[in-house]
Amino acid sequence: MKKELRSIVYDTDLNVEAYHFAGIMQKFPNHFHEYFVIGFIESGKRFLSCKHQEYIVMPGDLLLFNPLDNHACEQVEGEALDYRAINVQPEVIRKAALDITGKDELPYFKSPVGFRSELVPVLRELHQMMMLGDREFRKEELFYFLMQQLIEDYADQQALLEKSEQSVEVTMICEYLREHYKERITLDHLSKLTGLSKYYLLRSFTKQKGISPYSYLETLRISKAKKLLEKGIMPIDAALETGFVDQSHFTNFFKKFIGLTPKQYMNIFK
Repeated sequence: MKKELRSIVYDTDLNVEAYHFAGIMQKFPNHFHEYFVIGFIESGKRFLSCKHQEYIVMPGDLLLFNPLDNHACEQVEGEALDYRAINVQPEVIRKAALDITGKDELPYFKSPVGFRSELVPVLRELHQMMMLGDREFRKEELFYFLMQQLIEDYADQQALLEKSEQSVEVTMICEYLREHYKERITLDHLSKLTGLSKYYLLRSFTKQKGISPYSYLETLRISKAKKLLEKGIMPIDAALETGFVDQSHFTNFFKKFIGLTPKQYMNIFK
């Protein structure tokens, strides 16, 4: 059996994370991130579900997740995954987009998969330079070239406008969860908040967001915990600060969603 590799670095020149998972059989549950994920599969085959659509992704396919795009994946036919990606915060992409297009707005990638994309070799070279800690200005050149091509080939602001349409009740729930993620939240809270029955609330939220309210909450907590770990906050304290009942529960959820333990993630920022 191929040995697992889980490696992540933070590039201080670009303010971008790069990570590499190899020999991975892990199934990733339905979740989202608050940043852009741009990646590709080096080897292996994966079943991907994203925004109510299903895909089989293979080597040479480009993966593009916008902030809050819900997605889940698992291996196909027992094939181990070799996956490489960069995580780009919205403010970094906004700045790049302003330089490239002259417009102060975030791009929105209309599809999560670019099959057999010609940009994969560009991303591979950029990713390798980041993983090796390369300081050559070629790295920044590649990053801006990649952003330009992604915006020109895959971005669609109209798709963002269509996606942004959601009910008042679902918007209320999202805002409530973002403000009270540290607290113990129940369906009773959300039902009284919106005036919806528990069943209708669950059905409407999951249909519109592509993820259940509980999974949405846990993903928010993981996102908040990542920011604390980046500041050097110890995992036990990050767990308590973000509403997890204990460190064990936090560690299990973190690895399930991120693919690393909280301590492994914290160490890249030391």
